[in-house]
Amino acid sequence: MARVVLGMKIFMIADPVLSRYGPVTPVFLLGREFSKRGHEVYMISPVFLADIKEFEGVGIRVLNLDTWTLMKGEPSVGFFEHWAREAVFSTNSKKMKRVLKDVERPDVVVNFSNTVAARADVWYVQGSVAEALRNMYSQLPAPYKVGYLALRPFIDVVDRNFIRRVYGLSRVVIANSESQRRAYEERGIRVYDVIYPPLDTGVFRPSTSDPSGDYVLVYFGKETDYTAVKAVADAGVKIVAFGSKALSVVPGELLDHPNIDIRGYVDDESLVRLYSNALFTFFPFTEEPFGYIPIESMACGTPVLTYRRQGPGETVIHGITGWLASDTKDIVRLAVRIWKEGYPSLMRRRCRERAMEFDVRRISEKWLSLLSKLTKVGD
Repeated sequence: MARVVLGMKIFMIADPVLSRYGPVTPVFLLGREFSKRGHEVYMISPVFLADIKEFEGVGIRVLNLDTWTLMKGEPSVGFFEHWAREAVFSTNSKKMKRVLKDVERPDVVVNFSNTVAARADVWYVQGSVAEALRNMYSQLPAPYKVGYLALRPFIDVVDRNFIRRVYGLSRVVIANSESQRRAYEERGIRVYDVIYPPLDTGVFRPSTSDPSGDYVLVYFGKETDYTAVKAVADAGVKIVAFGSKALSVVPGELLDHPNIDIRGYVDDESLVRLYSNALFTFFPFTEEPFGYIPIESMACGTPVLTYRRQGPGETVIHGITGWLASDTKDIVRLAVRIWKEGYPSLMRRRCRERAMEFDVRRISEKWLSLLSKLTKVGD
């Protein structure tokens, strides 16, 4: 392992921050861990709407660019707006240069963002905007579908050019999964390595040794394959659903389905209990470069049923920590079978063991080894 440089000044560029969850999770957890190890950590974001004290409380200094936006109350649309304005007009990167002109130069810069094209030592790729929109199309409300179809050729060109621009500003590219490595290399982007996003296994851990197992847990989000969810609920499987960001796009027949209990937003403590007591976590998706739901569930000792592709197809081990389905018909068949027949209790222990491979302490070691190679400190 490479020598780890001590006391680095690290800049971490993030997408718009609405909370410490979602795409901000890797930045928050790694920043917290870097700070614990004596590094000076700064987090830069185009818009910061979360509680700054939560970040500062773990040693992360926040630099809010406070870029103007129309869609502060609409997370997905707001993200797209920031991406489009940066990709076309360089809005966020220009603002960042102005904000940071009097800030002492960092030792190393990591760009976790799809909304800031900045010079960086590492660009951490987590999926392109054009690909995400393409895979989400079937789930979009009708007005958004019309708009997307009209803009798709423009979006594809702008996204391709934006990726090449950020690549040209980055010393190395790290992907968040092997599937993303392949996706970016198909675009001509050389990916140096894969480092999976980190998980706080101290928070996500089994809350009981005697799970009730009387429901299946499902996440309702913009990437959820609701066709599969409906088919499973129609087959008599009892579902508890959580997630509040995308309830506006949940099909109406699921909102009042007799076999679906929608909890909306839940805090970490409640979520851990839901994971821990579920028979299994059902994670059908349209597009998911990595996916925190499967590893959070496994950390709580609960196996996952998902698709055999993209990030979840890499983190879940078929027959060991869950099941990987080939398509909607296959995933519905497996869900009904597991609901009726169950599975060996040993799978729960294997789940926890697998999740520990994503523990933030282990992942941060990989990052610090990489950053030490790239930094000029001590040269």
